[in-house]
Amino acid sequence: MATLLVADDEPHIRELVRNTLEREGHRVLEAADGRQAADVIEREPVQLAVIDVLMPEVDGWELCAYVREVRDIPILMLTALGETGHKVRGLRLGADDYLVKPFAPEELVARIEALLRRYRIRQDGVLDLAGLRLFPDTYEVEAHGERTALPPKEFQLLFTLASSAGRTLSRDKLIEDVWGYDYAGDERTVDVHIKRLRDKFPEDVYPFRIRTVRGLGYRLEVSP
Repeated sequence: MATLLVADDEPHIRELVRNTLEREGHRVLEAADGRQAADVIEREPVQLAVIDVLMPEVDGWELCAYVREVRDIPILMLTALGETGHKVRGLRLGADDYLVKPFAPEELVARIEALLRRYRIRQDGVLDLAGLRLFPDTYEVEAHGERTALPPKEFQLLFTLASSAGRTLSRDKLIEDVWGYDYAGDERTVDVHIKRLRDKFPEDVYPFRIRTVRGLGYRLEVSP
């Protein structure tokens, strides 16, 4: 369960978001404008903020910039403005994702869960697994006393697999967790990155292997 904030001046939107996310087991706090939202951010352990752009007192742009100054949490901008310029502005101010009204509750849930998973990689700290250490802050992997720096996506892919060692993860789930909900490229990009990881970490040298589970996805297995 995560503590989430929805800041929107439309009561029915707040109610929709709250009901949708509470059904997923989250605790949802509400704010009718940016000033109220800032107060909530200051006193509550908010882990993700859903922010509407057009609000009285303090608008979504200002609130987004403020949140970025005081907290390291995911921000999902929620607005009726679908123009590219508004999306770009929000992303430049520090928003992590953007959802245009009207929206399907299922899409809201999917985007929020993807944001929370990606941020947990950063927050979980060093991952230790059978002699393997992964450092999210530097995208480094340590084994046999040596560290190897990886490109961000390769590291996030390896971290995601290692965090679920022994479980098979589908390509779709890996794409959503590593590349994001809106990724529109070929799902084979996962295969390309897996091959790069296998080349860099051969199983006869390192204490793990990434196994292909035909028709299902990939699984990281720790060497006995």
